[in-house]
Amino acid sequence: MKIAIVTGASAGMGREFARQIPYFYKGLDEIWVIARRRERLVSLSGDGVLPYRIFQGDLQKDQVYQDLDQALKEEKPDIRMLVNAAGFGKTGSVKEIAYREPDSQVEMIDLNCRALTRMTLLCLPYIKFGGRIVNLASAAAFCPQPSFAVYAATKSYVLSFSRALGAELKSQRIYVTAVCPGPVDTEFFDVSGRLPNMWKDAVMADPKRVVKRALLDTRKKKEVSVYGPVMKAARLGAKILPHRAVIEFIFHKH
Repeated sequence: MKIAIVTGASAGMGREFARQIPYFYKGLDEIWVIARRRERLVSLSGDGVLPYRIFQGDLQKDQVYQDLDQALKEEKPDIRMLVNAAGFGKTGSVKEIAYREPDSQVEMIDLNCRALTRMTLLCLPYIKFGGRIVNLASAAAFCPQPSFAVYAATKSYVLSFSRALGAELKSQRIYVTAVCPGPVDTEFFDVSGRLPNMWKDAVMADPKRVVKRALLDTRKKKEVSVYGPVMKAARLGAKILPHRAVIEFIFHKH
């Protein structure tokens, strides 16, 4: 059995990956989708051309990993693509968020970093020659970001982990791509709150286009997928300019 696995598939980028992957991989038998909201996962079945196997659960708890582990051991599938799309962010200073939502920043680290790593380790034995791992990072990974401090730090972890893992797996012809979009028009901002910088509203991207670009870049075995000229310029700027200068620019623009 050839499958793809998508976390965070109930909304946003994860849902869009679950919709587009069947057209990217023609030989898949099923897509296994993971998220907390079962009704959202069920509704996917009417959208796609492949069967979706649902794993409802919170990636910050053990049960969903146990359920997936059991299914993997029973089916022994060939995972052609793993997409780690689950994650969330919160805007505001570290102190403000800690006062407003005391646990949210630790939970952000747990979901964005620990859960992504745990899911990758669980699936890795079933990813064969030519398989792909796609990790949702962010353009926020390129540089520390005031008013997005913990979120940006978690995405820096995702980017670094993805690139190192990709180097380790290259000899096995397994390719890892970190997807680093700027702002994407999804439910993400319903949770995170308003963007800290007004200019980010002007570069809001369509999730369908971002995912299509990511899948094309994955096909090309790219380490990093960045959508759009503005975010590509931001990546270049973060490489060239001292991070202190970028931080000062960001801090005085929100």
